[in-house]
Amino acid sequence: MTAPAEADSAPVRIDVWVWAVRLVKTRTLAGEACKAGHVKLNGQAVKPSQTVVPGDRVRVWVEHREHDVEVVRTIRKRVGAAVAATCYIDHSPPPPPKEILLSMPRRDRGTGRPTKKERREIDRLQGRR
Repeated sequence: MTAPAEADSAPVRIDVWVWAVRLVKTRTLAGEACKAGHVKLNGQAVKPSQTVVPGDRVRVWVEHREHDVEVVRTIRKRVGAAVAATCYIDHSPPPPPKEILLSMPRRDRGTGRPTKKERREIDRLQGRR
C-alpha cells in the first residue's frame, strides 16, 4: 500500500521527520536535538516546529556522528529501515577508521573528574603550560 503523491510533498515538522526516518531513536530526542542546535535545515539551526519539504538539506549531529541528508519524501509515521532509507539521499561523510577511535585516550567509567595533578598533566600534554 503506497501513500498518495500529495503526501510525499506535504510539509512535516522537522522533529517528526528526523524521528520517522530513524536518524534518532525517539521523538523526544529529536526535539531535544533541535532545541540544542544539533539539527540544521539548509544550514540554519531550527526549532522542532520548523517544517521540512522535499529538496531540503538536513544535517543532524547525533551520537558523535554527523548525518547530512537530502529530503526526498516527507513522512509523519515511523517506518521500517528499508522504507526510511528511500525518504532521503545520504550525503554523510564516512565514519572515521576504527584505528583512530581506538587510539583516542579514554578515562575508565566511574573514575570521576580528573584530579589537580591529572589536570596539570593534561594541560602540559596539550601545550597550555
